[in-house]
Amino acid sequence: MTTRCDRAWIHPCRFKLLARVLGVLLCLSMAPHPQQALSAALPETYTVTLAWDESNSASAAGYRLHYGTASANYTNSIAVGLATTSTITGLEGGVTYYFVVTSYDTNGLDGPDSNEISYTAPTGLPTVGMNTGANREVVLTVTGQIGLKYDILATQDFKTWIVIGAVTLGSSGSVDFVDTNAANFARRFYSTQQ
Repeated sequence: MTTRCDRAWIHPCRFKLLARVLGVLLCLSMAPHPQQALSAALPETYTVTLAWDESNSASAAGYRLHYGTASANYTNSIAVGLATTSTITGLEGGVTYYFVVTSYDTNGLDGPDSNEISYTAPTGLPTVGMNTGANREVVLTVTGQIGLKYDILATQDFKTWIVIGAVTLGSSGSVDFVDTNAANFARRFYSTQQ
């Protein structure tokens, strides 16, 4: 009895090399930031920029931004002068931060607190989920840091990536993008880039 095999045979050494190359390509195709896929360290903290309206008080000499991890309990304070924006760095993923702004006078005395706002830093790098919609459209669900803009990239060969659209994540931290041209391709791979 003879057995027929219609599959091509690959030399074991070539198979190992091919498996490594395919493994790297798979990792790169799944990476939310292909250029970061080979880097040694990714950021572990987040940044938020806050803005507020100028004070109507003639005695306002500057502003102080107060924040902490519990509502109405602000353990950090930053004097920003007369600037009406401030960027806070070093926020930990998954933690909710609460912010208020006060104006201060020439004696350094704070006025009343502004309204409190909160921000929850994301817990990781952006992710992309994929579903098939009507007419073979591909629906990509991008989840990541609130307020950031992500380009949507597509490729058929892992060599040439093109930007096919962009999304900005709203307050939910998630948004859908529909690739209406997906049906025109036998296969298509996706990634995001900030």
